[in-house]
Parts: sequence; C-alpha cells; structure tokens
Amino acid sequence: MVSIATRARKALGSAIMEGFFNGAARLGSLHPLARPSRHGVEVVKDLRYHPGSGNDHLLDVYRPTERKGPLPIVFYVHGGAFRILSKDTHWVMALAYARRGYVVFNVNYRLAPKHRFPAAIADVCHAYAYMVENAARLGGDTSRIVVAGESAGANLATSLTLATTYERPEPFARHAFDTGTVPKAVVPSCGMFQVTDSERFSRRKAGFSPFVADRIREAERAYLGSSPSMASLDLADPLCFLERAEKPQRALPPFFLPVGTKDPLLDDTRRMARALQKLGATGEDAYYPGEVHAFHAFVMRAAAKKCWADTFAFLAKHGVGPDHERSIRRTGAHAHETSP
Repeated sequence: MVSIATRARKALGSAIMEGFFNGAARLGSLHPLARPSRHGVEVVKDLRYHPGSGNDHLLDVYRPTERKGPLPIVFYVHGGAFRILSKDTHWVMALAYARRGYVVFNVNYRLAPKHRFPAAIADVCHAYAYMVENAARLGGDTSRIVVAGESAGANLATSLTLATTYERPEPFARHAFDTGTVPKAVVPSCGMFQVTDSERFSRRKAGFSPFVADRIREAERAYLGSSPSMASLDLADPLCFLERAEKPQRALPPFFLPVGTKDPLLDDTRRMARALQKLGATGEDAYYPGEVHAFHAFVMRAAAKKCWADTFAFLAKHGVGPDHERSIRRTGAHAHETSP
C-alpha cells in the first residue's frame, strides 16, 4: 500500500511541475517579443472543434497576417504527461511555426485522470477532422499538413498519424481515417511513445531519478488507470504497434524525431526510429548532446535554435516548407533565418 507520505510527495511533485510550466508560460507571454503581432502573426482564439462546453474542445489558429494563398499547416498537440498544460501554455510552439509561414492549429484535449484513455486521442482525432474540414477558410492547405507535438503530445501526434494510415476499429480513429487526409510529415519531439510499462526506464538506467520515475509512472496511471477499459492499447502505445511491423493501408509519412541525450525518454525515440525504418518509412532521429526533456521549448538557447533549424530543414526537404522558402529554393537562393 502506498503511504500517505508517498502520495503527498507525488502530489507535491506534480503540483510543482504544473506550477512551473504554467508560470513560465504566463511570464513569457508578457514579454513584448511574445506578442504575435510583432512577428506578423494573428491569432484566432477558442474555435470549438467538437460539441460540448468548457475549454477541452477548443483550438487556436495562429497564422501569418499577410497571406497570398493557402499556407502549409501545422497541427500541434501539446504535452504535459496527458494530465496538465494546454494550448495556452504552448503558445511559443504555435508562434514559432506561424512566424515561419505556417497556419498552426494549436489544440486542447481532455486531460487525465478525470478523462482517461482514449479521451485524449479521441479528441485529437476530432480536432484533426475539424482542421481538414475548415482549413481552407482559415488559410491552410490540406495537401501540406505537418502533425507535431512534444512528450505526451508526441505520443498523440503519432497515434493520430496511425489513425490516418491504418484502418482501425475505434470510431474516433475511423473519423480521422475517413477524412482521407494523411499528414505530409510528422514531428513528434521527445516522445513518450509507449505509456504502458513505465518502469522500463528505471530498469534500463541505474540511478534513475526517483522524481523523474514518479512523473513517468504518474503519466501511465493517470492516462490508463489500473485496468484500462479499452481492449486495444495500440493508440496509447503507438511504438509497440509499429514494432509489430504491420503494413499500413496508406503509406506512413516521414517522421523527424528530435530528442536531447539527457532526456529520460530518450530510448523511446531510438526504438521509434528503428520501428519506422523497419517498415520502410522515414524515421530520422536527431540527438542533441546534453539536452534535457523538451529543451527546444526554450527557443532562445543555442541547442533549441539548432533543433528548430533542423526541423524546418527536414520539413523543407519533404515538401512541407513555408511558401517563402519554396520560392527561395526555386530561385536557387538560400534561406538565412534559422531561429524559430
């Protein structure tokens, strides 16, 4: 039985993490350079993508103010161990893509433990279908979609991609599949690609931090509970699904998989790259020495700038670069802006 002291320690750890990220996001948003208008970006707030009330089924659209036609899309899914944070804490990710020339759909979804699996992935699938249906009126080009997210959001972004490429029995997955629209590229950063067996990280690495181990175990318990109600956990464990090497009904898009070498979830990225490559898909993993979990969110740091530059180069290589870079490549010139 878990002691009261242990439960209190875990609750305090979660509260500290949530408070830190929420506080950092609010503080950062007050900086003059955080204003979207300073970057030629406008924001359409709180579009409801699924019936209901409250904030769970809302998304924001970040887009360049000056648009001469439909722009490539980034569908962004925030992280937070499936249980904390929101589109509002992840404004910096949306702004980084939008100022580069993308129309960004920055998505909320229901959080655990109040809403366990498959609530989050079901919401993400509904939001994706809304995006496909409404992209044109909001300035987006559905032939150039990037699905992206970090940490738990990387898990959800990957599972969403599987829902668009494999015919699945879950109604929400079928909803995404029936859009007929597969992302052109996927950027799941520092992902927790397998939610089950959270103890695997501690088994692999001696001296694994108890605080970090608690946070990872907490994500599994919060998202799945003690006895998951779904017969299949494929869309909670997209890594395990891909490791089974089942052939998709539609070709998997290329994946860019950035992660820091000090990230406790590092091994999931290594496994994901191998699984994709075994299936004949592009799984380009990129490792950033000494960097911790979600380091690229601190966009002014040198390693974060390198990660963002690598991300944009990957997207350009796979035909999902912004329009101004497509124009530059056609004229033979080189883009010189590398920071987000």
